[in-house]
Amino acid sequence: MTDERDSRSSPSVPQALPNPPAITMPDSTSHGAEVLPSAIRDFLSRRGSGRLADNSFAAVMLLCACTIFAIVAFIFGILVLHSHLSLAQFGWSFFTRQAWDPVSGDFGALPFIWGTLATSFLALLMAVPLALGVAIFLTELCPQPLRAPISFLTELLAAIPSVVYGLWAVFVLVPLMRDVIGPFLVKTLGWTTLFEGANFGVGLLTASMILAIMILPIISSLTRDIMTAVPNSQREAVLALGATRWEMIRIGVLRNSRIGIVGAIMLGLGRALGETMAVTMVIGNHPNISKSLFAPANTLASVIAGEFSEATSDIYLSALIEIGLALFLVTIVVNAIARLMVWAVTRNAPARVH
Repeated sequence: MTDERDSRSSPSVPQALPNPPAITMPDSTSHGAEVLPSAIRDFLSRRGSGRLADNSFAAVMLLCACTIFAIVAFIFGILVLHSHLSLAQFGWSFFTRQAWDPVSGDFGALPFIWGTLATSFLALLMAVPLALGVAIFLTELCPQPLRAPISFLTELLAAIPSVVYGLWAVFVLVPLMRDVIGPFLVKTLGWTTLFEGANFGVGLLTASMILAIMILPIISSLTRDIMTAVPNSQREAVLALGATRWEMIRIGVLRNSRIGIVGAIMLGLGRALGETMAVTMVIGNHPNISKSLFAPANTLASVIAGEFSEATSDIYLSALIEIGLALFLVTIVVNAIARLMVWAVTRNAPARVH
């Protein structure tokens, strides 16, 4: 009994483990054989460090990036060089002068700047709500069988040449504006004094309408792609909180895609600023500043297209080239404003992980 109690009370002493067998590496020298390097090590040793290839690639990419700056600087330099006569005679006041008299050699670009900005922003005012409506319908409300045909027709509008739009406007939109739309606007909105004067069918409003039709597919297609990229989890989360269909679109879709929508609108604005042929055919081509939307006007692009072949004197040609410089500067200013708008929208927006 004593031996059994002693054996229970005394701690058990672990037995020593046997020593592991020694692992002996084969000695290649003892057998006279050499260890051959692997194929990967042999390839890496032959190809070198790759520093020359990396530096060459970085230099080529830097050259490509600098090419953009070189092209912009080259265009700006050529415009300034060939408009030096007009710049020397009128200075930078050329952009604030209203005179345009090729006979006496008195030129100013303000009527054309006014016509360009007025037609472009009126076109945006008409095209943006319609483009947003088309994009929302295609992404959220459109039945599946109709989605592809409507998308195809929307993108087809962007492929139509501008001269075709101009011909359609001359034969359809101008008579419609003169006989139907114009009298209706005078009757209902004549008190605004925006629809005064004679209505010949051509003018600021007609040019703005054709521009709105032309930029509609651009804004709509880009907005549709941006809204499609919004994850479905955003829609499901808003619906799970009890939101209606419209609240889901407003909160879950439009709010998350507002930055891209602003970019799409700015691309449409860029197309409207530079449009030439269709605007030239319906704007009236008159260097005038008027508050009436029925009044004929002119844009920076249309005056160059309409009068460049008629420029006989050096100062006349120089003034037209300076008009191109004005269009170049207006485009830069508008794009800078667009950048500021995007920054104003995104500066307080936290990063989101979808």
